Amino acid sequence: MIEDARKYRFQNAEVIYSDLEIVTASREDIGHLEDLSSKNPRKRIRLCAHNTPENALHEMLIIHERTAYVRPHKHPGKSESMHVISGRVDLVIFDDAGEVAQVIEMGDYASGLTFYERIEKPVFHTLIIRSDVLVFHETTNGPFQLGTTEFPDWAPDGSDAAAAERYIRNLDQRINPQTGKQ
Repeated sequence: MIEDARKYRFQNAEVIYSDLEIVTASREDIGHLEDLSSKNPRKRIRLCAHNTPENALHEMLIIHERTAYVRPHKHPGKSESMHVISGRVDLVIFDDAGEVAQVIEMGDYASGLTFYERIEKPVFHTLIIRSDVLVFHETTNGPFQLGTTEFPDWAPDGSDAAAAERYIRNLDQRINPQTGKQ
């Protein structure tokens, strides 16, 4: 697909909106998004199928590389679902004090793992990416309002990459003390 046919509008290096009336994604498009993700310092990108942050429904194709840090967070007043297209990930759910409440191993449909989840109530969660690249479809209700996502004080904010890496490594050891999955 030629670049003009994508009709992308970049909000920033990590967030793209489509101006097409019917948004589609092919393997070629995912490859293009993976390439864009690899060029970002935080190794992530999302293609928003909704055309503005004000939309009532938000659907996104999201690419995270293994080293992408997803800061633990929760979304008061919102639900969120995730459908893994390719790759493997552990979805880690926490209680408010930062103790691990649940780990959901996820992969694409062919992996035999859980490939879809929906979080209805606001709970802290993060991702430990197990594959080189994770591609997933996420849906949540809008509108997006900066500052409404809650972040705990027991996890790093991501501004220090080494601290974020240590946090994920330590979290991985907590949930997999014998092996520490890789």
